[in-house]
Amino acid sequence: MYAIPFLDLPPLTGAAGTVRLPGSKSISNRVLLLAGLGAGTTTVHGLLDSDDTAVMLDALRALGCTVDREGGVTRVGGLGGRLAVHEARLFLGNAGTAMRPLAAALAVLAARQGGRFELAGVPRMHERPIGDLVDALRPLGCDVRYLGSEGFPPLAVAGAAGGRLATDAPIRVRGDVSSQFLSALLLALPLAADAADVVVEVVGELISKPYVEITLNLLARFGIAVRREGWQRFTIPAGSFYRTPGEIWVEGDASSASYFVALGAIAATADPVVVEGVGSDSIQGDLRFVDAAVAMGADVVTEPGRVVVRRGAWPLRAITLDANHIPDAAMTLAVMALYADGPSTIANIASWRVKETDRIAALAAELGKLGAAVEAGADFIRVTPPRQWRAAAIHTYDDHRMAMCLSLAAFNPLAGATPPVPVRILEPRCVGKTFPDYFEALFALARTEPAHVPVITIDGPTASGKGTLATAVAAALGYHKLDSGSLYRALALAAMRRQVDTSSGEALAALARRLDLRFDGDRLWLDGTEVSAELRLEVVGSTASRISALPEVRQALHDLQLAFRRPPGLVADGRDMGTVVFPDAALKVFLTASAARRAERRHRQLAEKGIAARIEDLRADLEARDERDRNRSVAPLKPAEDAMLLDNSALGVDQSVAQVLAWWAQRRPFG
Repeated sequence: MYAIPFLDLPPLTGAAGTVRLPGSKSISNRVLLLAGLGAGTTTVHGLLDSDDTAVMLDALRALGCTVDREGGVTRVGGLGGRLAVHEARLFLGNAGTAMRPLAAALAVLAARQGGRFELAGVPRMHERPIGDLVDALRPLGCDVRYLGSEGFPPLAVAGAAGGRLATDAPIRVRGDVSSQFLSALLLALPLAADAADVVVEVVGELISKPYVEITLNLLARFGIAVRREGWQRFTIPAGSFYRTPGEIWVEGDASSASYFVALGAIAATADPVVVEGVGSDSIQGDLRFVDAAVAMGADVVTEPGRVVVRRGAWPLRAITLDANHIPDAAMTLAVMALYADGPSTIANIASWRVKETDRIAALAAELGKLGAAVEAGADFIRVTPPRQWRAAAIHTYDDHRMAMCLSLAAFNPLAGATPPVPVRILEPRCVGKTFPDYFEALFALARTEPAHVPVITIDGPTASGKGTLATAVAAALGYHKLDSGSLYRALALAAMRRQVDTSSGEALAALARRLDLRFDGDRLWLDGTEVSAELRLEVVGSTASRISALPEVRQALHDLQLAFRRPPGLVADGRDMGTVVFPDAALKVFLTASAARRAERRHRQLAEKGIAARIEDLRADLEARDERDRNRSVAPLKPAEDAMLLDNSALGVDQSVAQVLAWWAQRRPFG
């Protein structure tokens, strides 16, 4: 997951391939709560690994459940309906799927068994209403108090051992604000149905019915057979008791599937986008997003466990849709509307106002930045595609779905954007709530023209710190990094191991073309063995310096270097990156640290490794290398004509990074 303040997406022009969805958030947190409340150990396969499930797992541990995670398997030892601890403070982040049902379950348990529990979250959670759930719990005899603003978390629930709940009359709850209130009651009230039926009645129209279907389905798997009369009356039978199913599998997240279904509809013009983890056998209502995508023109085949999507109609067809049944996934339709043949209206979405952010207001603001004409009302949004696309920095409001659905705006070249524009996603780490690897998954499928992918090159003499600087800049931007020197060092090491003549350009070029290399950040594997440490040996470095002057070697490695230019961007470190390999790089930096300063740095590095050396000798060697590099006939050491010169003799890494990022900001279109 990205830990950077923003991520720039270059203009993207196509998509194909297969994505495996993470587990459903809605299913994951419901399963965890049921496993925690039930008797015995539940083995959960495919649990979503995200911020929301992390806070639920932490809460279960705090309440006395045992939790064992190993690989993709999570084992939860449940409480059997009995409190193991009677006092706890729980932090639940911005996870409504944890806050609402835990508040209800602990209120019921505390009222009967005694205890006091506080439930809090991030500031946005304290702005999300919970009053309707509290109003349903209090007539039961639950002691629920607001610790902040009336009607909102944080909450305290309390009770004395031996208490009784008033379950003779139906428990009434509003259904027109959030279906999570009804789900919370359905998950909690089996704890109070030991002697008699417990009835829940919905007041008003129930929204987001498919999420209640998920709740009912999972309750049945844990032994609770709820009887329902339409969507207004639900009966939990007497004698209900949570029983573990032993093992349970979490299917992929259907809301997350919407981004990749939309991706296929927009950009899969040849091979399809295949979405694995949900399909025709899904229990999630958000899979009905597929119907809306088809209405807009997508070519979709739904099979058990997967969905296959290609572009059909183009431009997409504008639609008017009542999206009450797919409230989370419907956000993606508002972004698909950017690619439609007219205005699209998404209606009956009042629940968007009380999600992680006010999603109607947020989408209206951010789509407008891109150039769309947007009209928003209390429960609808109408989007007219841009006449002129604009580069935009998208504010995500700490809302994972804002970041993910608006990333699709980067495909604007397919809508005829002239010129194609990049899209900046602010605070991309928010996707950790449900899909920590979302952007990696997107980039694995996305295609674009090399010229669209931004490149920063960093060059300079030996030991000037260009590798360290390039690594730090790449990390700050979330870009890929190419250490071209490591390619030459890897070739040098391979030649030394295989006793290849290092003066023969032809022999080295042949070896270069069959190198088995794999990169992982700053680590490099050669022939299946990590060689990162060996590449830093002086003898390898000096050999690499010599062979890098051979034209045959440079040509053999040229194509490999070009292949590193892929979304979202590249920081390329090394000789002739800005002059030969990436002459169109948007920013070229050339370091000019003095030989004396570089010798001091190299001496310190060697001393830290326990290697003895004289600064005078190191300086003489560096000056000799500089002279040789400046005067060689192929790729001599010199800055590109348009390079920015950075004298980092007296600068630390952080100061150098700050300067490069300042130059980079001047070249980006976001202001």
